Amino acid sequence: MELLPPQDPSHWLAALAINGLLIAVAQRLPLLTRAGWVHAGVLGTLLWGSLGWRGWLAVVAYLALGSLVTKLGFRRKRELGLAEARDGRRGPENVWGSALVGTVLALLACRAPAAAVPLLLAGFAASFAAKLADTFGSEIGKRWGRHTVLITSLRPVPPGTEGAISLEGTAASLVGSGVMTLALLALGLIRGWPLALLVSVVGLVATLAESLVGASLQQRWGWLSNEVVNGLQTLLAALLAMALVPWLLPGAG
Repeated sequence: MELLPPQDPSHWLAALAINGLLIAVAQRLPLLTRAGWVHAGVLGTLLWGSLGWRGWLAVVAYLALGSLVTKLGFRRKRELGLAEARDGRRGPENVWGSALVGTVLALLACRAPAAAVPLLLAGFAASFAAKLADTFGSEIGKRWGRHTVLITSLRPVPPGTEGAISLEGTAASLVGSGVMTLALLALGLIRGWPLALLVSVVGLVATLAESLVGASLQQRWGWLSNEVVNGLQTLLAALLAMALVPWLLPGAG
């Protein structure tokens, strides 16, 4: 069975129609802002067009899991001033900060030679594993992290500080990366347990690297917004996975 769908105009028109209908129905859910839903429709069309329903469903799973963990302990996080703005609803900047790298890789995969597709999909998988790892770690760490320290100095800092980590948050990051990887494995976007393990580990490593950037650079460089840092994190995860797959797992995919 071919993984990628046929690339013809009717397929892309169908992707647009399906996503338009789904967004019209789903926009009542308290997951995204109004503009966020519009951009999610664009994202969904690109993913369905390039990777078919599997790629689209993978990102729906990411959105659902990320929104669910954001809501955990939300009242307490709001009392502490640590809750996400807009009651946790994501806007366009969140959509593309999380998914731009994966979308570019998906579009490349649908035009690439067959031999390159598994490598591009490994990068796609790692980008979303890293982003869900970040969401799990941040949301669990802010609410349940008992000893929060700055990753660069291990100095105690308040929960929610840029670059802060905790044992609970780090463990949650590993769970988030693993859960996203399992979803991608079940959908057939990556194949084989060795590759799944690699993607999960890369997701955690990229999340820790994102904390390093937050602790050391984000406060000094004003242009490093959370969304830009998220994009850099997913790019690092994708590049690491694509660099390591041929070296550690020749023939994987």
